[in-house]
Amino acid sequence: MHIGRRAVGTVLLTFGLFTLALLVAVLAVGPAGEAALAAVPARDAAHVAVPAGAGADTIPPTRPGGTRPCPVPMAPNNPVGYASICWNASTDENGVVAYDLYRLEVDGFVRATTTTGTIGGFSGELNRAYTMYVVARDAAGNVSPPSSLITVTASVGMTPSASPTPLPGDRTPPSKPTGLQDACLQDYRGATFCWQPSTDNVAVTAYDVYRESLTGYTKVGTVAASGFLNFAESGLVTGLRYTYVVVARDAAGNLSVPSDPLSALARGGLPSPTITPTPTPTPGPSCEVSYQVTSWGSGLSTHITVRNTGAAPIDGWTLTIDYPPPGPRLASGWSAGWSQNGSRLTAVSKPWNSAIPAGSQIQIGFVASYSGVLSAPAGFTLNGTSCAFTG
Repeated sequence: MHIGRRAVGTVLLTFGLFTLALLVAVLAVGPAGEAALAAVPARDAAHVAVPAGAGADTIPPTRPGGTRPCPVPMAPNNPVGYASICWNASTDENGVVAYDLYRLEVDGFVRATTTTGTIGGFSGELNRAYTMYVVARDAAGNVSPPSSLITVTASVGMTPSASPTPLPGDRTPPSKPTGLQDACLQDYRGATFCWQPSTDNVAVTAYDVYRESLTGYTKVGTVAASGFLNFAESGLVTGLRYTYVVVARDAAGNLSVPSDPLSALARGGLPSPTITPTPTPTPGPSCEVSYQVTSWGSGLSTHITVRNTGAAPIDGWTLTIDYPPPGPRLASGWSAGWSQNGSRLTAVSKPWNSAIPAGSQIQIGFVASYSGVLSAPAGFTLNGTSCAFTG
């Protein structure tokens, strides 16, 4: 077989071009290795190692919205009830991997089911109302804020069926709590609110209070169904608002539809009043008085000794002497400033004898006239304190 010269030239040219392309590729992997690595196709780039901690996902999905009752995904005439809801899909920068559905029980919200779609439900007591919410979850475990609460009744499907035999006992839930009002206790430091009582065919026994958290609804307290229906929570950040709902329940464990949400402001409370401490009363002096009198005709002269029988010194003193009316009529006195008002005589200390140390005494006296029978003093008072009278 003979090959023409033109065909041989073509083969040699093709082989030379292939060799040149291979050489260029080998050189590119050497000094320009980083640029060559950047050009790796996407399907191979997944095998390239990523430094630990780079690009960690900490952003939760958005809150699921549009919660609404959905048709029950079960065959009609099923004797078991089923509560089902739908919602709008959440968004996430790396994608939502699941939705967790929570339902309200007597002790709080419990997870009822997990689904990857936007419809979910669970089996329950036929014709019983169930309150629930849903949260979205991404691959990194970040959980979205909770959806709004929704209450649906467990049914058997869209096709009508015979009414089931009612279960024995009290199956009627209390009415929905209403009239939630913020700041019912103005002087409380934290969040407070009050509401109107619910009604029940038997009796409401308690009210459970739930606060919306970052990823659900947390039971934060229970209020007895009597008196003033008010809830207060401390330990909150002053100035922030917190969302609450109230659920009434009866002795049979029936739960009401939750109240409408209330946004309550955490307040700082009223300032505490400034209380001025009542000074401890200073005890009065302890004293003893000796009273001696010399009389003549219609006149008299007295010699009075005032003794400090207390443990503290007396600095400045006023002695009052009370007589039965009409009492003597003061003429003059010594060692004190003397005055008279009715049947009371008053002696005020002089600068030189104003101090009476503990256990010490001073002497004073006065001259007066009298008529009729001379009566002894009825009592002595030193700085407002009665003194013992030794005669």
